[in-house]
Amino acid sequence: MSEAQHQETFELAALRQRFVSMFSVARRAAAERQFDRVGPALAERLAAVYGGTAGFGEWMATVYEDLGRLAATRSAALVALDQQRALQPDWFLRQHMVGYSAYVDRFGGTLAGVGERIDHLRALGVDYLHLLPFLQARQGESDGGFAVSSFEHVEPALGTMDDLETLASQLQEAGISLCADLVLNHVADDHPWAQAAAAGDAAMRQFFHVFPDRILPDAYEATVGEVFPQAAPGNFSQVPAMGGWVWTTFYPFQWDLNYAHPPVFAAIAHALLQLANRGVKVFRLDSAPFLWKRLGTLCINQPEVHQILAALRACVELVAPGVLLKAEAIVPTEQVSAYFGRDELRGRECQLAYHSGLMASAWAALAEGHAGLPKQLLADTPPPPEACGWVTYVRCHDDIVWGVLRPLAEAAGEDFSRRIGAAAAYLEGRTPGSFARGAAFQTLDGEGVHGSNGMAAALVGLPEHMLDDIQPAALRRYVLLYALAFWVGAVPLIYMGDELGQYSNTDPADAGRVALDGRWLQRPALSTEALAALSSGRGVPAATFAALTALVAARRHQHWPSASKVSVVAHPNPGLLIVQRGDETLGIFNFSASHAMVDLESLGVGTGWSDLFASGADVMTSRDLRKLQPWATLWRSRTHD
Repeated sequence: MSEAQHQETFELAALRQRFVSMFSVARRAAAERQFDRVGPALAERLAAVYGGTAGFGEWMATVYEDLGRLAATRSAALVALDQQRALQPDWFLRQHMVGYSAYVDRFGGTLAGVGERIDHLRALGVDYLHLLPFLQARQGESDGGFAVSSFEHVEPALGTMDDLETLASQLQEAGISLCADLVLNHVADDHPWAQAAAAGDAAMRQFFHVFPDRILPDAYEATVGEVFPQAAPGNFSQVPAMGGWVWTTFYPFQWDLNYAHPPVFAAIAHALLQLANRGVKVFRLDSAPFLWKRLGTLCINQPEVHQILAALRACVELVAPGVLLKAEAIVPTEQVSAYFGRDELRGRECQLAYHSGLMASAWAALAEGHAGLPKQLLADTPPPPEACGWVTYVRCHDDIVWGVLRPLAEAAGEDFSRRIGAAAAYLEGRTPGSFARGAAFQTLDGEGVHGSNGMAAALVGLPEHMLDDIQPAALRRYVLLYALAFWVGAVPLIYMGDELGQYSNTDPADAGRVALDGRWLQRPALSTEALAALSSGRGVPAATFAALTALVAARRHQHWPSASKVSVVAHPNPGLLIVQRGDETLGIFNFSASHAMVDLESLGVGTGWSDLFASGADVMTSRDLRKLQPWATLWRSRTHD
């Protein structure tokens, strides 16, 4: 053994000792086994990013000691769940998971109020609840709660950390895993770290990117894009208390963290694992692509980002192995796939990632009346690694970010702004004859295209007043988009209010918020009127709720191979998207405003199929000949004796 190998063995042994020393004698053998499975990989990931930093060895030892302390204090109930999930690491890919995404105050008022809505979630078939930011946020403007002031406290109006633990326990008893946001890229300017830095604490100042003048900021700006070009142009804000310019990718009150400084990683890992010990089962890693800055680049998706996420995943596996990480990377699909991990990191980063490209391409296809974009996107989407899967969705708290489709449009030799701009205009109701009533978001000029806002009901043409007559075509459009998300995803998400067909937010109390940030259009409070209509079986709420529960039931009918590649089945009708996953399921989606005839026997997918779900798919004289109404959906599954 060489001298270097002797040194490596000694260092790992020391790290092992620091980790296991935090456990009681009775638990040390198990802790040693856990370290042996994960500890060396974590050391490798940390060394890849921070190995050249002065004092790296001692810093890493303190990290392992903190991880040991967090693991040793994890509750017996959570440890038992960790062990159960370890026996079935793909437990969330069994095609039974159905997610729901909501703001605490908009859904239940408080964390305790969310607990009172559990029966509603179970009736819908939900077993994964993503609660959007509920940690203490900045006073005043807070980017919808994403400007976090404390990782240690819940927003006071929503409850306490004890309330969070109670809710997590209630949800677990109901078979629902709680997902929470962890904002990785930044903290609010009133977070204790930022306040200490502004007060002159030299150690905390290193947590942020601070520049004495505009020389380097201007150099970075030459290649870095803008997230909110209208509301918050540029990426740097002058902060007199800091004596210069602070990197602020999103809003001036959100200060980017400096992940080149090792204590930043340690502090974020600690914050995540403290919440995991409170009962959070899944973390949506907000703003993940932005963590590493490199001059002359876009400062997104840098190689160090993936090493950092792999290290964070290793920390989780060491302390709370039943917890999942979900990448929020609203970038083109090819770039999103990297957040599962590639090459030596394949399958070692996030277990889940948002398929934002599928969402945007489906809306564009609905506007265009043909399935070209989702066909191309699904054909180019590689299957996730083992024990990883896509989170799919129709709408969310954010805008439809059209930029994720730029590579698709340009690969087809088309002008992105012209093609996608036309789709956006249609969904925003700016095209004569459009059924949609959305709104533009953060567009600097009439010819630009950035994002579009609006609830699903408004975008598909459902009535604004929930007891008005429903056009069957509008309901089919609604079903079409959710059916595609349910068919493709490992974890499809229902956005709060969509199950009731709620329209875009017109509450006068929210008018100021909407004017300041148009994304509040898709953040209406859960309607008590709509819930009452649902309970009496009336109007839009009854129709949309029934459609979603039918999709949930059909999806759970049999085991679908989530990780297998989705293959596009050729068909001459451009309005049809026909896709097959593995050898078990077939999905047919008509994105056109015209009827379509489909001879199922001619598709070349073999025989032995039966219908699993249908919306507007009429059986003709032959069992294999179908007349698809405009915006129709047909799911088929392989028949087994």
